Amino acid sequence: MIDSLTGQGLNVRHACRTLGVSESGYYAWKDRPDSPRTLRRIWLAGEITDVHKASGGTYGSLRVTAELKYGRNILVGHNAVESIMRELGIKGTPTRRLPRGARIAQVTSLDLVRRVFARGRPNELWLTDITEHPTNEGKIYCCVVLDTFSRLVVGWSVESTQTTVLVLNALGTATRRRGHRDGLIIHSDRGTQFSSWAFSERVRTVGIAPSMGAVGTAADNAMMESFWGRMQVELLNRRRWKTRIELATAIHDYILFHNTRRRHSALGMRTPSEIEAAWAAGDNGAVARARIAKTAPTVLVDDGAAAGLSALRIEPIEHTHQHQLHNNDQAA
Repeated sequence: MIDSLTGQGLNVRHACRTLGVSESGYYAWKDRPDSPRTLRRIWLAGEITDVHKASGGTYGSLRVTAELKYGRNILVGHNAVESIMRELGIKGTPTRRLPRGARIAQVTSLDLVRRVFARGRPNELWLTDITEHPTNEGKIYCCVVLDTFSRLVVGWSVESTQTTVLVLNALGTATRRRGHRDGLIIHSDRGTQFSSWAFSERVRTVGIAPSMGAVGTAADNAMMESFWGRMQVELLNRRRWKTRIELATAIHDYILFHNTRRRHSALGMRTPSEIEAAWAAGDNGAVARARIAKTAPTVLVDDGAAAGLSALRIEPIEHTHQHQLHNNDQAA
């Protein structure tokens, strides 16, 4: 209170007289050393700021608390983290909700999943879908293949046009990296790319069973919609993108973040890569406790003419973590 009064122009002597406090008592209080509790709170504020910044400003108090616990071995209550974040003026990005009309159920005999996405081991159920986002040069289309066991993105592809090649490249990445096992299902919507002869034939050739949800029913691929929703909030909608390559590179970085660093509430605040590692090590107990119900590096390929980008595609490669840009000028 005295500091508040002095901030309004009163000197310390008059402020103390107004509140009936001795000057010596005020200075003794002001000069006292910080308590251990205060020092810990100051230290926690620094750790919380680091975690929030490392998440790209996307983590709220729940995921910050989880990262402190699992990533930094710091045990602190969620309420304390929430309070400190409020004082610091930092917060996470809100979850995007699906439109009400998108939740209307439709029946289809070709749906082998029927909204039951939980699986007990890798390579039992993959989900795939396409999203699009604008840049100043035009739209970019991204196709992802996601394993529902750990929510790991096992394959992905980016193009400047929405063609069957987009989904074939994503599927190819997934099968090269993961192989497949008997009984593996890949589930999608009824988009023309997924219902094309080329995609259907490729799926059957590698021994995967295709599954499709009903037309216009986002809930039939709800886990995939959740992934896109988080990407929209945490990456795509946070700025305007100048070029396709700029956005494609950002998508690549986000998928790596999703796979290796992002804490998922559905995974008991573990990352997809942590769940995969626990399974590979035979620690099925850790997987169960996480309430279970590497993306390949890429080469950016520019097939555009000198006048502009007509077809950008992103192809997965193995055993490198660098981006290489190739310009193949078309004949006049």
